[in-house]
Amino acid sequence: MAANSLLLHSPSPRFFSSRSNLINLGRSHLSYDRIILKRSIKRESCWTSSKGYLKEKKRNRGCAVRCTAEGIERGILMGGREGGEVNMVSERYKVVALTACVMCLCNADRVVMSVAVVPLAAKYGWSSSFLGIVQSSFLWGYIFSSVIGGALVDKYGGKRVLAWGVGLWSLATLLTPWAANHSTAGLLAVRAFFGLAEGVALPSMSTLLSRWFPSHERASAVGISMAGFHLGNVIGLLLTPIMLSTVGISGPFILFALLGLLWLTTWASGVTNDPRDSPFISKSELRLIQAGKTDSTAANKGQLPPLRLLLSKLPTWAIIFANVTNNWGYFVLLSWMPVYFKTVFGVNLKQAAWFSALPWGTMALSGYIAGAASDSLIKAGYSVTLVRKIMQSIGFIGPGVSLLCLNFAKTPVTASMLITAALSLSSFSQAGFLLNMQDIAPQYAGFLHGIANSAGTFAAIVSTIGTGYFVQWLGSFQAFLTVTAGLYFLTTIFWNMFATGERVF
Repeated sequence: MAANSLLLHSPSPRFFSSRSNLINLGRSHLSYDRIILKRSIKRESCWTSSKGYLKEKKRNRGCAVRCTAEGIERGILMGGREGGEVNMVSERYKVVALTACVMCLCNADRVVMSVAVVPLAAKYGWSSSFLGIVQSSFLWGYIFSSVIGGALVDKYGGKRVLAWGVGLWSLATLLTPWAANHSTAGLLAVRAFFGLAEGVALPSMSTLLSRWFPSHERASAVGISMAGFHLGNVIGLLLTPIMLSTVGISGPFILFALLGLLWLTTWASGVTNDPRDSPFISKSELRLIQAGKTDSTAANKGQLPPLRLLLSKLPTWAIIFANVTNNWGYFVLLSWMPVYFKTVFGVNLKQAAWFSALPWGTMALSGYIAGAASDSLIKAGYSVTLVRKIMQSIGFIGPGVSLLCLNFAKTPVTASMLITAALSLSSFSQAGFLLNMQDIAPQYAGFLHGIANSAGTFAAIVSTIGTGYFVQWLGSFQAFLTVTAGLYFLTTIFWNMFATGERVF
């Protein structure tokens, strides 16, 4: 048949079988060895997969052709060939796409309140200091769920815990405008419950991706997911003012709550905790994932490492301090940017939203670049410890310098450029401390993430409320920006002294 024949006399041999289509789709480097045989017709087909190479040998009509496709299994669209079918999209990329979507919703739900709080404050006459309390109420629940959520992720896996988290925080998002209309206490309680549900998101993401991706692709996977996280800021900051002015305060809250429930229907049937349990994954992709892992991701059956032992290791404290500093700066900018542009430069709410959205968009792109660069350095032979220290240093020194320069900004455009630089460079820390949890404690990464996140959340509460008091007492943001920059520099020194990419637990 034509599908199985080899055109020997063509100057550019072409294959019409499904195997050759797969090779062409991979855009691989092909080499053909033509050998004249003095034997009768013989056909032999052998497919092997090792180190990203796919080999086929065919002998027919006195000729032998060897075809080598380089790197085909690692192509984004290559899922392998099993049972006569070509899986066009790798399952691990479906998982990371869904994870990026939910991280986008996670942050969009948070940032809605950062914009809606401006008309709410005008309506109810809240002071700057009380506005900081309202902004921080999300963190009250978040701080308690991080450790518990991380332990649950280690025991039950990220799929189930994340599904429950999305369902509960979507409900809390839906109830927020209703609570605001009834009482301030009700609003604070609903926002605290919202934070309680969202506390499981990052540990779930970290654990799921560590199980679904080989070590040399993990930073890129985290970069894609965190790009979705930061794009949630952009979407929330741009859509919320429009919906507030057209639909009313309840509009953006209802929209994002319904999107969360819609995502949940896809997640429940399309993802498993471990690739070995997936009915959709090909054998070749599973082999690739398993061969590319340098750590154990087996479930620990809920057993937690001794807390005293965990806290006795300096690499643990390097992660905790890095998370504290990251959350301190991150939540100051997340919660106060619209207010900053409105009070310092006198721009209206919609303009403030545009100025605030730009930095988060660039942060999404730079986070992916940081992850890809990190993976490339590791594959090039650099040690994991060195790569983590480089990425973390960029992620903290860059924002520190940018925030110091922000004190001298005279226009909203200049301020937006400096905040953009600060957030873009801070995303490099995703390839630093955020991945380092899997490096030093792969079996307990969820629990460690919870401990570090709880400490970071406490810092975020202090910084969010503290910014409000600084503004009220001193009348400016400058002093607090200087304190934040100093914290970035000190943590960078501690990180480079004690962080490691080696397994500790």
